[in-house]
Amino acid sequence: MSAINKYPAESVDKKEKREHAVDGLEAGDESDGPLSFTALIQEDHKHEIKLRTMSWQKAAWLLAGDQVCLAIMAQTWSLSVLGWVPGIITMVGAGILFWITSITMHKFIMKNPQIKDICDFGYEVFGKSKVAYEWTGFMLLANNILLIGFHVLTGARVINTLSDHSQCTVVFSVICTLMGIVMSLPRTLKHVSFMSMFSAACMGIAILLFLVFAGIEDAPLYGYNGDYPTDGLVRTYAFPLPGTTWVNCMNAVLNITFLWVPQILFPTFISEMERPQDFPKSLAVLAGISVFLFIVPPAIGFRYLGQYSTAPAFGSLGVVAYKKASFAFVIVPTLVIGVIYANVSAKFVYFRIMGKSHHAHSNTVIGWGVWAAVMAGIWIIAFIFSEVVPSMGDFLSLLGAAFDSFFGFIFFAVAYWEMYKRELFKGLGRSIMTVIHVFVMAVGLFLLGPGLYAAVEAIIGDYSGGTRPAFSCANLAI
Repeated sequence: MSAINKYPAESVDKKEKREHAVDGLEAGDESDGPLSFTALIQEDHKHEIKLRTMSWQKAAWLLAGDQVCLAIMAQTWSLSVLGWVPGIITMVGAGILFWITSITMHKFIMKNPQIKDICDFGYEVFGKSKVAYEWTGFMLLANNILLIGFHVLTGARVINTLSDHSQCTVVFSVICTLMGIVMSLPRTLKHVSFMSMFSAACMGIAILLFLVFAGIEDAPLYGYNGDYPTDGLVRTYAFPLPGTTWVNCMNAVLNITFLWVPQILFPTFISEMERPQDFPKSLAVLAGISVFLFIVPPAIGFRYLGQYSTAPAFGSLGVVAYKKASFAFVIVPTLVIGVIYANVSAKFVYFRIMGKSHHAHSNTVIGWGVWAAVMAGIWIIAFIFSEVVPSMGDFLSLLGAAFDSFFGFIFFAVAYWEMYKRELFKGLGRSIMTVIHVFVMAVGLFLLGPGLYAAVEAIIGDYSGGTRPAFSCANLAI
């Protein structure tokens, strides 16, 4: 989407492919339309505030900063529900689908350089539908603002834990919100990528400390079925324990699957790269980091915590000092990931407001004033949601089943169809990829159906057991 238009620029169909490929792309992968990345980058670099300046290395850090997150520490709980065999299969399968769908997304964007965010992607992939654009925009804002709210609440939990609940939890949430607004003021993702380096490093330290502490302590302190050793000695198992409900298994699968679904951000990341064709390099770095961190630490955590695993796993540590020392580092990725989602969301709103105004790309009072106001509005709305939604975790599962089924699966199955509908079974390789993308569509629909049902059932269960009142001062320490 052009930065000055509401909807993406229309592509012009051509009878023949271009004779020459766009720099860095194979013939047939380049844009079919009047726009090229070279032209878009040249146009962007005429502006005072230049967006398309990020190298693939900085994009890799940005991706790592988003993905190396607290959700990794919830995977130990997923393994405790599913057991080794279904759990590891789900993790590996989700990782494979993540790579395939992300590459499909990149190829589609290479053919449609005007795509600037996931909303443009939805617009193009569903036949230039304005309804699809607006609906995707709603899903983008709902998903991201609720995620930011979750990170506000998580930040409050971290401070609660470290301070032994020295203040009302709402005070801690306000502090995290204000910090988030200030950290979100940089306009370009290139600058945010510097924060991501520090964020990923801090989360890595938190994970490492957790693994050390879990290994050296005598036993975990707490599990969802009671304090140690009320549920017996720590044990691991290949398959779900007797009595495990289908809803719990489904939520564990959702917990794993949605950790591998960050693609809602990728079109925005690609649009700010100086060489968008280099995105697979950034993606390869992320995939390598993710395969290790999404599987190895949770597996080690399950080995030492067994059926006493909680989400996040820090809560199961038996020594309070261990818990605080490892959990303290989580505050940095909690805020930085909120900044990343806020930046992507704010750009969608900001460019809708600014339209063709020169202030959109200039260091003017109006330009910066509108940007700051949009960013503050996003964080304040997220703060309100974090305080009024009784069970943010289960509500995010609901949004994930409803929206990430599109952003992680359905969108890319449709994109594959759009690119290859005339040659779906042209050769063995193409036939295999076609079958895989049919499976991707099936997974998306499954998450949208049974996955949504499981999320709703979890919310109903939470309400039946009592809920946290709005703007509560209750202690949320782990």
